[in-house]
Amino acid sequence: MSTVPGQTVGYARVSRTCQNLDRQLSALREAGRSKIFQEKISGASGARPELEAASDYLCEGDQLVCISMDRLARSLGDLHAIVTELTERGVSVQFLKEAQTSSHDSSPVSKLMLGLLGSIAEFERSLIRERQAEGIAKAKERGVYKGRSKSLSDAEVKSMKAAIERGVPKSKVAREYGVSRATLYRYLKD
Repeated sequence: MSTVPGQTVGYARVSRTCQNLDRQLSALREAGRSKIFQEKISGASGARPELEAASDYLCEGDQLVCISMDRLARSLGDLHAIVTELTERGVSVQFLKEAQTSSHDSSPVSKLMLGLLGSIAEFERSLIRERQAEGIAKAKERGVYKGRSKSLSDAEVKSMKAAIERGVPKSKVAREYGVSRATLYRYLKD
């Protein structure tokens, strides 16, 4: 639980570990947010530990601030669920890019704007995925698309397998090599 009633808390998220949170963190700090929850995880993931921690931390009278709606949620349904859960607890949610704030006493127009802007963000993501898929298909036709590059070299995979054979826990090996456990299992299967 937060210790200061009525405080403003930030939430920043990027989808991939290779992406940078600096732009979001800078904007949240400029807006005066001292407590910021941040994570590098896909919004499509059902488990977003830092968002859950932020939600647990917030109490009635607090405000959660995000750079944009797409940083908080990846679908309109998800956006509505998160905002509704927070606003029903008396927490307001502000989106800087869209210049929108939702609270338990939001006007019908504010609720409409949340739905409209959330729908537009979801539509934009759909278009991006569609264009990306078309680009990949054309690159494959030309023979220039080779897929994602390997995370680990053959020597690293060999060393990783040897560590596991020695009894080192797989989660520890994955951390040491900077890969997820799913990636580790994929390498073990090959």
